[in-house]
Amino acid sequence: VVNVIVRRRVTRSAALVGLLALVALLPVLTLVRPLAYPADLATTEPAATVRLPADEPLLVGWGGDDIDANYHAVAPDQRWAYDFLVAPYLTGSDDPADYGCYGVTVVAPAAGVVAAAHDGEPDEVPGVVSNNFTAPTGNYVAIRLPTDTYLVIAHLMPGSVLVAEGDEVAEGQPIGRCGNSGNTSEPHIHIHHQRQNPKEFPVNFAEGLPLYFRDHVDE
Repeated sequence: VVNVIVRRRVTRSAALVGLLALVALLPVLTLVRPLAYPADLATTEPAATVRLPADEPLLVGWGGDDIDANYHAVAPDQRWAYDFLVAPYLTGSDDPADYGCYGVTVVAPAAGVVAAAHDGEPDEVPGVVSNNFTAPTGNYVAIRLPTDTYLVIAHLMPGSVLVAEGDEVAEGQPIGRCGNSGNTSEPHIHIHHQRQNPKEFPVNFAEGLPLYFRDHVDE
């Protein structure tokens, strides 16, 4: 009987060690082959269907459910995030004015209440990844929807944020201008939908939720 108990303890300990080793190796494995955060688009809810965050012709730089089309998908909160660009883009210039998205008016994609609004972060030099992990969203606005979930719109131009926490916003209302603040490589509009308030849950620690767009034409 003692022999059996000892073997079971060793087996359980070995399993625990193996599990911890696998968890520790996950970041390394994602460097070799990035993996989408394990969440199912079909069963994760609630989803949000909203208008586009600008009136300019927008191109999806990154977005969707597929890791190959959306590098954000590795992060729990940004599982279904989108990065929108305006031509010209990918110019490689270090002048933000050389990118079509820079200065574009960003509007509220849906009606709601401003849960958070942050300004004062400087624009980063475009053309290279900024690796700004101190304030990765840069200047941003978070809107609480009637579903008690949140839209986060990030990388706004410093000094451009037009709303404050507690403001009610209408769909299509200007909330700022596109900039290059935060963790970014060039001016673009980042948007994602998450369950928790971003003021209470830091980047990468909230649950991402599906996000869809209406009233647009695919080209």
